[in-house]
Amino acid sequence: MVEGVGDEGQWWSAAEPGFWLQVVGQLGTALIVVDPAGGFLAVNPAAERLLGRSAAAMLGEDAHDLLHRNADGGRVPRERCALLRAVAERAEARGEGHICLRGDGRLVATSWSASPLRDDGAFMGMAVLLTDAAGDRSARRERAAYTRALEDLTERLTLVAEITDVLGQTLETDEALARLGRLLVPRLADWAAVDLRVGSGQVHRVAVTGPEGRDAAHEDWRERLPEAGEEARSPLVQVLNGADPVLQRAADVAAPVSSALAAVHSGFLRAVGAASAVTVPLGSGRQVTGALTLVRTDPAHPFDADDLTVVSDIGRRVGLVIDNARRFGRQRAVAEAMQRNLLAPLPQPGRLRLAARYQPAPAGSQVGGDWYDAFERKDGTLALVIGDVVGHDLTAAAGMAQLHGILRSLAWDHSGPPGAVVDRLDDAMPAITTVPMATLVLALLEGDPHTGPWTLRWTSAGHPPPLLLTSDGQAQYLEAGQGLLLGAPPGTGRSRPSAAQSLPAGSTLLLYTDGLIEVPGSDLDTGLARLRHHALALAHEPLDTLCDQLPARMPPGSTDDVALLALRLPSP
Repeated sequence: MVEGVGDEGQWWSAAEPGFWLQVVGQLGTALIVVDPAGGFLAVNPAAERLLGRSAAAMLGEDAHDLLHRNADGGRVPRERCALLRAVAERAEARGEGHICLRGDGRLVATSWSASPLRDDGAFMGMAVLLTDAAGDRSARRERAAYTRALEDLTERLTLVAEITDVLGQTLETDEALARLGRLLVPRLADWAAVDLRVGSGQVHRVAVTGPEGRDAAHEDWRERLPEAGEEARSPLVQVLNGADPVLQRAADVAAPVSSALAAVHSGFLRAVGAASAVTVPLGSGRQVTGALTLVRTDPAHPFDADDLTVVSDIGRRVGLVIDNARRFGRQRAVAEAMQRNLLAPLPQPGRLRLAARYQPAPAGSQVGGDWYDAFERKDGTLALVIGDVVGHDLTAAAGMAQLHGILRSLAWDHSGPPGAVVDRLDDAMPAITTVPMATLVLALLEGDPHTGPWTLRWTSAGHPPPLLLTSDGQAQYLEAGQGLLLGAPPGTGRSRPSAAQSLPAGSTLLLYTDGLIEVPGSDLDTGLARLRHHALALAHEPLDTLCDQLPARMPPGSTDDVALLALRLPSP
């Protein structure tokens, strides 16, 4: 029995001898067997085809002398033959680039693998498998190209998914385009430019993203561009007018142009050193809101048709995001205008000074139920109001307007304490408004508006406490006068308390809504302490400066709108 397979291979010894001759004969890989001296003992048909020689012409011949040649076709010294060395060492071996002389005179490079053959321990020779090295390299190249294609496809699909996810997280056009640029450069392109239609024939280049360390002068490309005439043949002009996406090679980038818009765009491509570029519409069909242009500067890695398909898909998605952002922006502008118009102008009685700010929520509907108000009552007392209707939409804003008007009417000629006024508002609210719940502070300032002295009487319906800043650097939250919020269930103690405190000359009173102090991940006490700290730092600033800077110094992250009302008493 021939050894070499191992004892675990004993199962095949029972097969008919003719079976193994069939296996070797039908084997698709070339197989030769050489004796201990390197002469041919056996050759299968695949070896005959690879070497271009018949078995009869090879059997008994010295394999090295007959076949082995160098790259020039000359004979190879026997001492340099790796296969003969393996035969001499009677050990397994393999090699690349073993050049054989075919029977037709051509040279063929082979890869080989040799294993010793033994019979009852005696060395009988070597079994050598030969393959065409050129064919192997071609197959490897094909496999590598296929693998790269799969990797490229995966990368492109991943990029499209990331863009869809990231852009879906914002309704701000500028932020969406900034995120888009960071995703596209440098993963897919070296430069990216976004042009948006802003009117009939008007085009603005609103975003340009390039590699890190780029020349800042290229930011000048962000500007209003010349109008896009439909007759121009520029890819950008055609895409903006609804044509299909365009792939430009280096020669296309250098081609002459026929319109002012095309000239500006072509100048941009040349300035950044474009070797290839793709321009695709943002949106689809008739809903083209602009164009996305990507640039590659490496001539060895130009855009291809697959890239054009991917970028076109990205353009459709980005166009949808921009269209949604524009619609949202128009709705937000209307809502904010309505909200601000509902906030009445502030009086400035005597030497008293008032200032207020309203800041829409950074996300969502961008309008809510926060409001402030200040007005002089029938008896000359100054009324101050800060309030917050539950909700963050137009319904909340409409409810705010209802409460605003009713509270003004109730407080104008009511001579009782502020708690009684708010109780009357609470009684009327379910009957004549659509507001389910709300919080507010109603404060009445008593005293001559020029000389004082001044006393503040107030009540709170579940609202954050007012903050009093004195001229000697003290800060105090006015926590008395707390009662239930408006709309609390009946029978829960609805009579609201009122509190009173003298206010020193030169002091500042701040009324605010919870959007100023509440940040996700932070508790209320931390927010109140932070407000006290920043308010004290600004206490000696002009009132308008305080109202501008105080919200800016509070940490970002609030999802609520903010109303702020400030009163400053004259110094002695």
